[in-house]
Amino acid sequence: MDMQTGRGVRLSLKQRYILLLIAAGLIIAYQFTRYVPWNLHEPERGVFNFEDQLDLEAYLRLAASLGLWVILRPGPYICAEWDLGGLPSWLLRDQNMKLRTTYPGFTRAVDSFFDQLIKRAVPHQYSKGGPIIAVQVENEYGTYAKDEAYMPFIKEALLSRGITEQLLTSDNKEGLTLGAVKGGLETLNFQKLDMSDIKYLEKVQPQRPKMVMEYWSGWFDVWGDLHHVFSADEMLQVVTAILKLDMSINLYMFHGGTNFGFMSGALAHRLPTPKAMVTSYDYDAPLSEAGDYTTKYHLLRNLFSLYHTQPLPELPSLHERRAYQAVVIQQHLSLWDSLSFADKPLKSEKPVNMENLPVNNNNGQSYGYTLYETVITTAGTLNSKNNVRDRALVFVNKHFVGVLDYKTQELPLPDGQGKRTLSLLVENCGRVNYGKTLDEQRKGLIGDIELNKLVLRDFIIHSLSMKPGFVNRLENAGQWMSMRQKPSFPSFFQAKLYVNSFPKDTFIKLPGWGKGFVFVNGKNLGRYWSIGPQQTLYVPGPWLQRGNNQVIVFEEQESDGKIQFASNPDYGMPVDVQ
Repeated sequence: MDMQTGRGVRLSLKQRYILLLIAAGLIIAYQFTRYVPWNLHEPERGVFNFEDQLDLEAYLRLAASLGLWVILRPGPYICAEWDLGGLPSWLLRDQNMKLRTTYPGFTRAVDSFFDQLIKRAVPHQYSKGGPIIAVQVENEYGTYAKDEAYMPFIKEALLSRGITEQLLTSDNKEGLTLGAVKGGLETLNFQKLDMSDIKYLEKVQPQRPKMVMEYWSGWFDVWGDLHHVFSADEMLQVVTAILKLDMSINLYMFHGGTNFGFMSGALAHRLPTPKAMVTSYDYDAPLSEAGDYTTKYHLLRNLFSLYHTQPLPELPSLHERRAYQAVVIQQHLSLWDSLSFADKPLKSEKPVNMENLPVNNNNGQSYGYTLYETVITTAGTLNSKNNVRDRALVFVNKHFVGVLDYKTQELPLPDGQGKRTLSLLVENCGRVNYGKTLDEQRKGLIGDIELNKLVLRDFIIHSLSMKPGFVNRLENAGQWMSMRQKPSFPSFFQAKLYVNSFPKDTFIKLPGWGKGFVFVNGKNLGRYWSIGPQQTLYVPGPWLQRGNNQVIVFEEQESDGKIQFASNPDYGMPVDVQ
């Protein structure tokens, strides 16, 4: 049995979740899978980070200390409802890039990343006394399958760097044969059991162990939709049947966690336009976003107890949460006044997509917003030509006039005298993480826009990636204004949460606000949006401190002047997964 654990905060929290897994009854041949997000480990080309929360070896040592086995899933593509499936956005600076193929620009980047990654995993293999018992080759490649030489390349990239454990591939039924590698164990992904899928797996690899690499215990959510839930009873029936077939199973997810920051991806599969993922990755999983037991958890514990000869360990006590008193916004700072704290703007005749901006040591902009400004001298119809990725707030002389997105591509601009500044604040709402459009995930303005059918030129472009360093600089800025002065929008809003005891987990609620993101003590909690379904943001207790805690909210269009807290989440109106 095998469990996928989610987006932890610190190793202490991860250890807490792993102990809950053990208490669920998974102490016989228990293992868990571990994705490796390339975009976090190499945020700029050639700049690698394997420290703190990204310390893979510390994670593996923790697993070993608890007697757990690990199936490592190093990608380079991981899907996971994660921005661009975990691929770094700087790859898209190459206009000819072909992701997940043997295109030289991609394979060179993979080789460089694997040179750093795999050497950290090799000492932790089972054959060397470590917890890694298997390694997955890429992820669900059978449904992508653009290059038959690609999977052999990834396989060799692992083997040549010292991987000796069992190789696996992971696909749905349709992708099984196209996603396989010679010698690798093919595994299935599904939610509802279809015996024809199992028979097909037996047919393509007879006399080999059978495994469900991803049994989808719940589902993810997108903005503007409902909150997806999957019946606990139906989950139990399927897991019971899988075990009776003597198959191995990995619950995806057992604990989903949170897409902190701007890491959530977007759904485009079988949709006319992409839909951005919400911040929470609760997933309706057996262990909730904040680490609570659910009905699914208890049902699984009871089921797994049947496979043990000894009593299961006592359930670990849950960490207390707290609904702190609401805090009142003290100060605001308009987006326009914040620009002096951002990177030096670029002057360009034409719009430049965010990935190709000359920022971040020429690695481009990965996440956040990009502000495009030009001068106009007339009113009329602004046409995006469908070149806005993904959503643009439009201003004339800093006055809001409307939104451009995939659905709304034309906007009337008001009359005015003389030269006026047209501003488009374009948000990257999350890159598609699954499907065959990965090469098309450049963000910002990806082409020309027109006013009265005339192409606009001569832009000043501000990169606003909203990194912690930028937000920290804002915190000490002298331009903050009292709430006695009416704020303009978009704006940053600042408040202080006072914690008088040991910090507890909590959830932030923002009724009366519109759309934006929240920083607490320099940590980006992620996006909120009043259209839902998600209405709360998870705040881990370890990110708070005794005394004052700095809360900064970036809000695009409206605020009610206070930040509320809750002890329980609100994920919105539920709907059953179909």
